[in-house]
Amino acid sequence: MILIGTKCRLEQTVTEELTAAAAGSGALAVFGTPFMAAMMENAALTCLQSFLEEGQGSVGTRLDITHDSPTPVGMKVFAEAEITGVSENGRMVDFQVSAWDERGPIGKGAHTRAIIRNEKFLAKCNAKLDC
Repeated sequence: MILIGTKCRLEQTVTEELTAAAAGSGALAVFGTPFMAAMMENAALTCLQSFLEEGQGSVGTRLDITHDSPTPVGMKVFAEAEITGVSENGRMVDFQVSAWDERGPIGKGAHTRAIIRNEKFLAKCNAKLDC
């Protein structure tokens, strides 16, 4: 049973490789939005993983976030995901996600993950190559 209110927090230090300039999403050497989004998704993935059975995984299906404040190279950033809801059939899990650096909040939003059977999902994906 997936427990509403379960949280997971991750942290990392911003490097040149994690900048908007490196991702191509901007021209400046500041923490890139794609990396903040990935960190938020990773926090949700990590949060959900302990509730999954052998052979199950989860994939992101929705991410609605804002990136509200820049973070320089060298500063630590944190991302947290909290389970806020589970669909009636138990396959869709909603999260509140947030990110901050050593000076305060930098982003927030909502994320949804679908629980999948890894082998079935990969087979469906790889079937696209057969066309």
